Amino acid sequence: MPTSRTLGAATAACAAVLLAVTGCSSNSGFDSSAPKQSSSGPQSLSVMIATSGDAETAAVKEATAAWAKQTGNKVTVQLASDINQQLGQAFAGNKPPDVFYVNSDQFANYAKGGSLYAYGDQISDASAFSSTLRDSFSYNGKLVCLPKDSSTLGLAINKTLWKQAGLTAADYPTTWDQLAKDAAKLTKGGVTGLVTTPDYQRLGALMKEAGGWITNGDQTTMTADSAANKQALDFVKSMMAKGSLKYASDVDAGWGGEALGKKKAAMTIEGNWLSGAMKADFPSVDYTVVPLPAGPAGKGTLVFSNCWGVAAKSGHQKAAVDLVRYLTSAKQQLAFGDAFGVMPSRTDALASYAQKYPDAKAWVEGIDYAQRPVTIAGFNQVLTQFNTDLQSLRSTSPAQILGALQRNGGQVLANAR
Repeated sequence: MPTSRTLGAATAACAAVLLAVTGCSSNSGFDSSAPKQSSSGPQSLSVMIATSGDAETAAVKEATAAWAKQTGNKVTVQLASDINQQLGQAFAGNKPPDVFYVNSDQFANYAKGGSLYAYGDQISDASAFSSTLRDSFSYNGKLVCLPKDSSTLGLAINKTLWKQAGLTAADYPTTWDQLAKDAAKLTKGGVTGLVTTPDYQRLGALMKEAGGWITNGDQTTMTADSAANKQALDFVKSMMAKGSLKYASDVDAGWGGEALGKKKAAMTIEGNWLSGAMKADFPSVDYTVVPLPAGPAGKGTLVFSNCWGVAAKSGHQKAAVDLVRYLTSAKQQLAFGDAFGVMPSRTDALASYAQKYPDAKAWVEGIDYAQRPVTIAGFNQVLTQFNTDLQSLRSTSPAQILGALQRNGGQVLANAR
C-alpha cells in the first residue's frame, strides 16, 4: 500500500533517489552516449525482477537459463525487495542490471531520465502486442520496451456465500444498481458484500465506467475533477454508508483476495493475479470471476503490466534485446501463464490462453475495453497521494479528493511542458 505523504512542488519530489536519477533530468528522452558494447564471445547478463513468489522466480530462472543454454551466454537473475529503490540506486551508480522489470507508474521517469534503451524499433512483430500496452510503454512517440504480460480487473464472487444468500448465477450483477442490491443482501453475519482496497488501481475502474478518468486520452490535460469521477466516488461512498462496501483493512485483511478467501467478503474487485493467490492460500474456496458491472457510461476495467526494460548503460544491449525477444515470445508467455497465472501481452498468445483457462474469461475480455494507466514523468507521486486520500473517502467529500488530484496533477503537467 502507498505511504501517506503530500505532493510538494515538482522540484521537491526530485529529492528522492529514484526521481533524482530518472524523473528530474533535463533530458528529452534517451541517453545518446551509449557504452561500449560487447559483441563477441559469451556474454554475462544480469536480470532484476520484482517477483510475486516462488513460482514466478522459478519460471523466470528457467526461461533465462534456457535462453542462455541456447545462445551460449550466461544470465544471473536478481530478486529485488524494492525494485524501484534498487533500480534508482543502480542507475545513480551507473551499474544497472542489463534487463529488468519496469512498472508503468515508473516507466516515464526512467524514460525521461535517459535510463532506458529504446529497442522497440528492433522488434519485427511489435504489432502482435496489445496496442493499449504498447502505448503504455512508449515515450516521445517511440516504443521503448515490450510489455511482459497483462492484467485486468474483474468482480470475484464467493459462490458459497452467494448461494447461502439465496442468489443464483442469474443474479450476477451487470449494473451498478444490481451490484449495490446484491452487496446489501450479502452483508450479514460478519460478511461484507463488497470488499476492496482503497486505491485508484481498483476504484479507478468505476471512474472509467462513469465516463471519467484522471487525464484526457493523450495525457496532456487533467480531467480528475469531472462530474463523472465524482459520480463514481459518490457511488462507492453510498455503499460504504450502508455498510455493504468496506476496505480490506476494515475487515482485518491485507487485500481483497484475502478477504474473499477468509469469507469476510462475498465479492471483491481484483485482477487475474487473484487466481494464483487463491490456489496457494485458499484452495478450498469456491469462487468465480465475472466482468465488473457496467456503470452509467458502460463497461470498464483497468489494464496493468510491467515491461522488460533494457538499460541505456548496458554493455550487452544486443544480447539483452535478444533475451527479451525470447521472454516475450508467444510460447514463453504461455509458459509464464501456466507457471504463475499472468495473462500474455501478445494478442496471439492471449487467444490461446483464453481457450486453456476459461475461468479467466472476464479478465481476458476486459482487455478490449480497458483503460491504460497514467504514464507521465513524476506522476507516480500524484497517484500515491490520490491513493492516500482515497483511504479517507468515508469521511471526505469526493469533490475534495478529486480537487486535490486535479491540482497535484496539474502541477506535474505544467512542469512537464
